[in-house]
Amino acid sequence: MSTRRRAAWIALAVASALVIGPILWVQGLGQTKVRSAADVPATPVALVLGAGLRPGGSPSVYLTRRLDAARVLYERGAVEVILVSGDNAHANHDEPTAMRDWLVEHGVPASAVVRDHAGFDTHDSCVRAHDVFGVDAAVVVTQDYHLRRALFSCTEAGIAVTGVGVSSASVRPVQALTWRVRELPASWKAALDVATGRTAVYDGPPETAVQDALTR
Repeated sequence: MSTRRRAAWIALAVASALVIGPILWVQGLGQTKVRSAADVPATPVALVLGAGLRPGGSPSVYLTRRLDAARVLYERGAVEVILVSGDNAHANHDEPTAMRDWLVEHGVPASAVVRDHAGFDTHDSCVRAHDVFGVDAAVVVTQDYHLRRALFSCTEAGIAVTGVGVSSASVRPVQALTWRVRELPASWKAALDVATGRTAVYDGPPETAVQDALTR
């Protein structure tokens, strides 16, 4: 094999490692934290990540599934507080309030729900849960395809996590496939966020709402 060809193969191998390695790191670490809903240990907090709103402002189908899973965990005593983290970048798009309202309407006391209005993405939600809200242990609730990345991000943010995945079935199968494929670049970015120590868009000051809810 010529020196030029050998160098090309080495460059290809290095490039592949740089692309694939971070994805395997994210997905592999996340997989170790996945649990079924029945196997979740008693944990102070459930962290529910935002997943969009309907045009009228109510939770999307995917988000409703996440909220319902958190409600079940609360009702059976597996968690004491539900931290809902979503996007409230605009006055007419308030995910955390819509999430809280759904939970309250379905039997969870308002005093057991805490809103994070600056969970703009998975990394931000995890970093803020730990750094701003003081969460050290949590059950993460999100769609099955997204769960491993969320668990990776929260673990690297300093939270001892387990995770419950909910259905990603869709009336449009291509949409579910699109979201799964999207996890590949999203996982690479999650690894980069950790490697570079990226802070949340809005990182503080600390808030005591979770601790206050736990002591009520």
